[in-house]
Amino acid sequence: MTDTQTAPGAAPDLAKRIGALDTDSALRQLEGRAPAEKARLLASLPPARANVLLAAMSVGDRAAVIAAAPAGTDWADAQRYPEGSVGRLLEDPPAVFVSGTTVSEAIEALREVVKQRLVTYLWVVDGAQKLLGVVAFRDLLYADRTRALDEVMIRSPFCLRPRMPLVDAMREVVTRHYPVYPVCEDDGHLVGQVRGQVLFEQQAFEISAQAGAMVGVEKEERLATPLWRAFRFRNPWLLVNLLTVFVAAAVVGYFEDTINRVVVLAVFLPVLGGQSGNLGAQSLAVMLRGMTLGELKGLGIAKIITKEGVLGLVNGVVTGALAGAAMYWVVARDGGGDALALGLITLAAMAISCMIAGLAGATIPLALKRMGADPATASSIFLTTLTDVVSMGAFLGLVTWLVL
Repeated sequence: MTDTQTAPGAAPDLAKRIGALDTDSALRQLEGRAPAEKARLLASLPPARANVLLAAMSVGDRAAVIAAAPAGTDWADAQRYPEGSVGRLLEDPPAVFVSGTTVSEAIEALREVVKQRLVTYLWVVDGAQKLLGVVAFRDLLYADRTRALDEVMIRSPFCLRPRMPLVDAMREVVTRHYPVYPVCEDDGHLVGQVRGQVLFEQQAFEISAQAGAMVGVEKEERLATPLWRAFRFRNPWLLVNLLTVFVAAAVVGYFEDTINRVVVLAVFLPVLGGQSGNLGAQSLAVMLRGMTLGELKGLGIAKIITKEGVLGLVNGVVTGALAGAAMYWVVARDGGGDALALGLITLAAMAISCMIAGLAGATIPLALKRMGADPATASSIFLTTLTDVVSMGAFLGLVTWLVL
């Protein structure tokens, strides 16, 4: 056995390992293997993952693998559609019959097919391959064998479009729960089928990747990604975060004299920063969820941003009142003469910073999307910097202006 061949028993383990790696690392695992072996390994992966790996291959390697694809794969068609679309999840439908085919003819044709493929539905098409109807496989058991499929099929069945984003497809199928969905072009031409399980698995992956993207973790990174490649994924965003932290530190440094004169301020700086940061994260999470589910279409952007700002202000007043009371108690306990003023400043700074945090949480993902970037990508880094700068700047600035 050569180095480029895989023992039959080892194939499932290798496929599992490839599926757990990022794209570049997975392609290195496939290097030197025969196209047929690559095709078998990719066929065992989720369709979207297999298509991402195929898209990253050279033109020649991709063509060779597609040519060696096992029955049921539809990689050639899937590569024509954008990443994140229904088309990337296509598989060849195993049971397509022309209008006029009888039940008996369909059963005979499927005898060999069912030995290799799972058949859930039969798709009935016209001469131009336009979808006319669907027949559940189990219905063949009870249908008169002399009848045509046209007589027992459900006409004009629901179908998905290949260029439809996965988010839109999920909204369409969430109340249907069919095991398999036909995929047709706008003119009704049947291009393939997608399994409901595959749709939900892929969307679950997209949602799980969103939390990491908010703090600069690349969607490509997996638990099995090699150490140095994971370092290259994460380090650039950590350097960006370091730069933004220096911005926040510069604000505190600017008011160094104020802190030296009123030392108790240092105790309350983390309180304001943490509270406004958490509120901004709440607003960000709600906005990203709404963008993912397509809820922005029915609501005005200005109205949403205003709501988040007002909500931040109200929450800031409530939490600021508690923080202000704590400030008053601490200063008054030590005999300070500015206890009331510092308490009110704490309340005002908390209200202002929380209002800005709510506005920032709603607008940062919208701004990233407007610039053509992923709305979730590192949005938390920018949000944290903004909330730290505003909360600390407002707090120390008000103390400098009104007390000192």
